[in-house]
Amino acid sequence: MKTINLNEQNSVMNRYMAELRNVSYQQNRLLFRNNIERVGEYMAFEISKTLEYAPQRIVTPLGELDIQLPQDDIVVATVLRAGLPFHQGFLRVFDHADNAFISAFRMYTNREHTQVGVHTEYIASPSVEGKTLIIVDPMLATGGSMAAAYEAFLKTGTPKSVHIACVIGTEEGIEVVREAVGDADVTLWCAAIDPGMNAQKYIVPGFGDCGDLCFGEKL
Repeated sequence: MKTINLNEQNSVMNRYMAELRNVSYQQNRLLFRNNIERVGEYMAFEISKTLEYAPQRIVTPLGELDIQLPQDDIVVATVLRAGLPFHQGFLRVFDHADNAFISAFRMYTNREHTQVGVHTEYIASPSVEGKTLIIVDPMLATGGSMAAAYEAFLKTGTPKSVHIACVIGTEEGIEVVREAVGDADVTLWCAAIDPGMNAQKYIVPGFGDCGDLCFGEKL
């Protein structure tokens, strides 16, 4: 698995990330969601550079010309609910893509909330056979949710290639995903890779619970 950390490059995305992490900016849910979407758009544009292209003849009102257009059939897949704004950012770039959704959420397995399991109970996906599968989830903490989502989507077919996109990841989570994908053609894209997690398995320094910051607290 190839890992690309976009934080190693200077770009306008640094501003989006700074606002996402800032506790003052986080009080504005609309701004927070918009920045998650903008990171998705930026990352989708970077992924678009890796696709296969071929010339296509276009007729304009004044003539004709060949334009290089992507040939990949794309499926953008996301993990509910935190992934929805991130997913929307990708759809603004890959507006012809098919879509897939899965519920994969963490469950603490001990009273101290220091051990985490992952539960999946819903999936809606087209076949990914021969397609470019892009799985987007803002937080790659333990890696359990992403590994479960990857394995679930592959039950619908064998994709040509897979891109996994997150806003913030950890080295521990990346290793879990690396083990799950094995020798498959997978590229992991991160807007940032943070040092680790706290006892409750939240990314540190991170920016908190992405789903809650986007949509409000849950029971």
